[in-house]
Amino acid sequence: MKVAVFSDSYHPYVSGVVRSIDLFQEELSQRGVEFIFFIPAYGNFKKEKGFYRFFSVPAPTNKEFHLALPFSFKVSKTLREEKVDLIHVHSPFLLGRLGQKTGRKLNIPVVFTYHTLYEEYVHYFPFARKTARAVTSWYTLQFANKCSAVICPTETIRDYLCQKGLKTRSAVIPTGIDLEPFSKADSSWLKTTLSLKGKKVCLFVGRVAPEKNVDFLLESFRIVASTLNDVVLVIVGGGPELPHYQKKAEELGLGNSVKFIGPVPPEKVPLFYAGADLFLFPSVTETQGLVFAEAKAAGLPAVGVRAFGSKSMVFDGVDGFLTGPNPREYAEKVILLLRDEALRKLFSQNARKNAQNFSKEYTARLMYDLYQSLIVNPDQ
Repeated sequence: MKVAVFSDSYHPYVSGVVRSIDLFQEELSQRGVEFIFFIPAYGNFKKEKGFYRFFSVPAPTNKEFHLALPFSFKVSKTLREEKVDLIHVHSPFLLGRLGQKTGRKLNIPVVFTYHTLYEEYVHYFPFARKTARAVTSWYTLQFANKCSAVICPTETIRDYLCQKGLKTRSAVIPTGIDLEPFSKADSSWLKTTLSLKGKKVCLFVGRVAPEKNVDFLLESFRIVASTLNDVVLVIVGGGPELPHYQKKAEELGLGNSVKFIGPVPPEKVPLFYAGADLFLFPSVTETQGLVFAEAKAAGLPAVGVRAFGSKSMVFDGVDGFLTGPNPREYAEKVILLLRDEALRKLFSQNARKNAQNFSKEYTARLMYDLYQSLIVNPDQ
């Protein structure tokens, strides 16, 4: 089986989409699946067999993310020569659209993973955001219905798309993770390294950007820090707006209570989860929220805001809490879990059990079965 991956984001850019691609490639390659990639070029990239990179330019709203120019007369020829059985697109735009159009032209089944609630990113538009939201929602649905199948990371997202008018075949396949590094990491490293012994540590992992609701996080944590004396928020992740949030934390009087770590190598991330007491992730734009699965694997209770991704990832009152979009309500749940050690321990045990639903082996098996069924019967 040979699969062509078309993605608007890939290494060296770091994102949940890239991590998802990596995880499935690693697992499915062990099952005999071959992959080729159609992806953006970044700077002085080296040519590698099976990787077809397109000239790209930095996005005006995020210089770290590159926009590929999806023009090539060789794509169809390459897919024929490579004898591709299936095309997997990870975006409805640019290279994803090129992959879909080429697949339809060559009668190759196309599967689309709906990674992102694209209409929730219209804050990057400088004007006409209401119109942009409506157009983006309409376009992504039209794109999805032209694919052979759509992969939804959660049942909540599939329900949402079906209500919007999704007609094509769909499957719920979350991105899995390697549970072992998170469950076996050194739990003493974080507090020792950051000199936080005796402190309760709340952890955020993700891009430090508006769509992750970082403003809300800081406003909520100000309430937590004003109530509890021994609590610290550790923020792991980078992004072009990191300096803005560092300044905001100072303005809120959180200079000594919030530690911005910046980007961290993937192999070190489990150490942060293992040493924390509670995971905070108030983003409302996730389709899944892979970080919730990582937190579960480390036995971390989570507090999220009730939204598409979090509703399927946090079992409210079982392994964490979900709240409305109210900073005080959110802060109260954080304070409750930090004060009630018995409840936090119970939620921690439940989180570890529930993490099994996100093992990379299990989710890769679901993906492999879908690939096979699409190749055998693409019109089912």
